[in-house]
Amino acid sequence: MRTIRLTALLAVLCAAVPVQAQGRLLATAALDGGYQDLAPRTSAPLENGVAGNLLGGLGSGLAYAGGNTFLALPDRGPNALSYNAALDDTASYIDRFHSLYLALAPNAPGSALPFTLTAFATGTTLLSSRLPLAYGTGEGLGVGSGAPDLNAQDRTHYFTGRSDGFDPARPSNWIWNARLDPESLRVSRDGRSVFISDEYGPSLYEFDRATGRRLRAIPLPAHLAVAHPAPTGDAEIAGNTSGRLANKGMEGLAITPDGRTLVGAMQSPLIQDGGKGAGVIRLVAVDLRTGATREFAYPLTNLGTASKPKYTTVSDIVAINGHEFLVDERDGKGLGDGSVAVFKRLYRVDLAEAPQVGGVEGAEALAARAVPKTQVVDLVEVLQAAGIPATEIPAKIEGLAFGPDQVLDGAAVHTLFVSCDNDFLGMVTDTYHPQGAPNPSRMFVIGFTDAELPGFEPQELEDGEGCGRR
Repeated sequence: MRTIRLTALLAVLCAAVPVQAQGRLLATAALDGGYQDLAPRTSAPLENGVAGNLLGGLGSGLAYAGGNTFLALPDRGPNALSYNAALDDTASYIDRFHSLYLALAPNAPGSALPFTLTAFATGTTLLSSRLPLAYGTGEGLGVGSGAPDLNAQDRTHYFTGRSDGFDPARPSNWIWNARLDPESLRVSRDGRSVFISDEYGPSLYEFDRATGRRLRAIPLPAHLAVAHPAPTGDAEIAGNTSGRLANKGMEGLAITPDGRTLVGAMQSPLIQDGGKGAGVIRLVAVDLRTGATREFAYPLTNLGTASKPKYTTVSDIVAINGHEFLVDERDGKGLGDGSVAVFKRLYRVDLAEAPQVGGVEGAEALAARAVPKTQVVDLVEVLQAAGIPATEIPAKIEGLAFGPDQVLDGAAVHTLFVSCDNDFLGMVTDTYHPQGAPNPSRMFVIGFTDAELPGFEPQELEDGEGCGRR
């Protein structure tokens, strides 16, 4: 019976996925790494010697905010360089988001791409809490306290990416944790606040957009979290039998066009759902008015074999309309990884009639209830068709945001802005780039016709600057 069930499970996960006509690359731009962001008061070196306001990583999350304004989210900070394995090389980088000006302008006929994308940062907002937060003491780890010096100056409590920023005496009370690994963000309908998903909790927070101060913590189902947090991922995995995998919490976040529902995407399966070797993650919908949650099962793609599976991960999710979503599913290959990009695809799912899995656990049970998906874009194919080699396609394509419609060849096209996380590494040296190569935070804009993206509804902001408008 076990063999039969396993065979049925693999048949579900390896079944052929329908493919729709995909969009085209409209424009690309880069925000150079190695420069400072617009938070000069955080410029003092971190524990690893890196400047605390290094510009980078700002493709982990991307959100549209009206007009030519977008918000970009770096993750927990520069930890790609080894300095302290007991902290997973994390540092007390103050979490933040950046305001960006991203504007498309038509190119002359015959140009390589139909549009030019102008991109630059206009502001940086630091994330903080009115309530005191638990920072790591650094005792026995060879470092000092994880509390930023800026706390005393501003009489506030800033969130940081350092992995020991939690209170061991109350591990389940994550609201007090200073550690925050932000991975995706969305703007509220009134434009006054931002919702941010966190890998450490996993958590969902609402922050004031102007000040960066946390307004509320939005409860998530308890079975998503681990009971025993630890400063290193290996210790967390070894010390827990349920909850999210270390550094693979709530990676993506969508908001429906009416602004009433958030949908978070876990990066990988929960421990009780099979963990690293399993192929189904959870999508969690949260009603912002009532706090009610619904969970759905999403099937990952197996890049290995039936006997030796190797599953993709999910990096973001964005709403097409009130019940359909695009999911960013990828491997870890490409520029920044020293390898060749192979799998970066966007899939469409419809949650309207999908079965809920809040009371279900286990890989087989989830796979039987997994929502069907349809491939919309193979980003590797689209970028290569535009002349970008697979060795230059970023490994971490992580942020999705619909922007304003444009006119191309006399017809309206919907624009999807795609951002990449460069891990704060402005230069990389590897087999394909032995002399070193720039590794900026890149942006790509993909265009879709109505036929390629049927049912698309723009997010409407209360100031009337919703995406889909020009």
